[in-house]
Amino acid sequence: MRSVTALLFVCLVMGVLPLACVDPEDSVLRGTTDILVVDGMITNLAEPQLIRLNRSKADPLTGRFGNLVLTKASVGVLVDSIQSVPFQEIQLGTYQAPDGFTGQIGHTYQLYFTLSDGVSYQSSVETMTRVPPLSRVYTQFNPTSFPAQLTDGTTNLYRGAHEVFIDWQDPPSEHNFYRWDWKLYEKQTWCQSCVQGFYLRYNPYNDADTGPYEQCLASNSFTTSTPGSYYVNDYQCRSQCWEIIPNRDFNVFDDQFSNGGFNSGRRIAQIPFYDANGALVEIRQESLSPKAYSFFRLLAEQTQNTGGLADTPPSALGGNVYPVATSQEAVFGYFTVSAVSTVHYWLDRKDATGSPPGLFVALNGRLPSPEGELDPNTSLPKPVYSGSGLLNSSRVPTAICAPSDARTPYKPEGWRD
Repeated sequence: MRSVTALLFVCLVMGVLPLACVDPEDSVLRGTTDILVVDGMITNLAEPQLIRLNRSKADPLTGRFGNLVLTKASVGVLVDSIQSVPFQEIQLGTYQAPDGFTGQIGHTYQLYFTLSDGVSYQSSVETMTRVPPLSRVYTQFNPTSFPAQLTDGTTNLYRGAHEVFIDWQDPPSEHNFYRWDWKLYEKQTWCQSCVQGFYLRYNPYNDADTGPYEQCLASNSFTTSTPGSYYVNDYQCRSQCWEIIPNRDFNVFDDQFSNGGFNSGRRIAQIPFYDANGALVEIRQESLSPKAYSFFRLLAEQTQNTGGLADTPPSALGGNVYPVATSQEAVFGYFTVSAVSTVHYWLDRKDATGSPPGLFVALNGRLPSPEGELDPNTSLPKPVYSGSGLLNSSRVPTAICAPSDARTPYKPEGWRD
């Protein structure tokens, strides 16, 4: 499951503020809005079934929104209105079903949770419907796939992309609603960036502690840093590592006018041309309920078809999660139940033209700057680590590939060496 929280957050104020959907980093939204955001999905795949809870709240002085993860909640899913499946908090604000739990086609699921303040919520009952398999996946490189200008008015430096198309046979006996999602795996060689600091493998304060420290240490008495000077040290990965780049768009479809037909040539992804090496694309075709389709279609229209405050104000988004007690509290998001057809597609990029920037440059907007070398971006020298002790004296260390939503040390299924 990919998290849709970031996209939901972009438009969370649509139901309470008369503003078009814009990047919250680029506009100050005045108010004291406090909105619960729910991001959860149950699938029929053998993968973690996750529920994410956070609260988006506007600062009363600046009006800017911030996210607060909601911890210590009691979370579960009710299966067929009978079986209760409790979820455990595996990291702050993220709750996971027991190992081995997956959804089953034809069964119903309902999310319920109680926050640490005692307020309870539940979703509507969602039924998992079947989804047909993908018949074919193919790509075509387009050097001008992305627009020449970004939404903030600046020039788009990386317009090239491989556009992904699919074919599939729609079942004739039922009304189907679809959503497509993708995830890109790129080989990553740089695992840590320390801003005005150094990466240390061991505890710098205790040589007797040989356990892993594995973190950045800010400039202090262990460095030759000049107070106020800005620099970054980048560290290569100690082991294999893959960057995970998620889809940021919503792509949904109603088979009302093509029921039972063979659908071909639908574009479901634009894979950015960040690197010349091959990469892996995980493509998912998902089933949706009619109400879930309506929610994500409206969300797609508001996040992808609006570009500024001059646009027509979009409609309020209504999800399927509500307070159990009668309340006017705003809850944003949708508890989704989907059957999934997955294809792991190897993108060799042999048909690409032009020179890509490289993964690090594309993601960070600068060249990597290793410790102990001149900064290639400024040609200026950087401070030198001068800590005492033996454990950290061997420079330059490599960094671990810490598992996260954006990175994994585990070889993805379908990766080609």
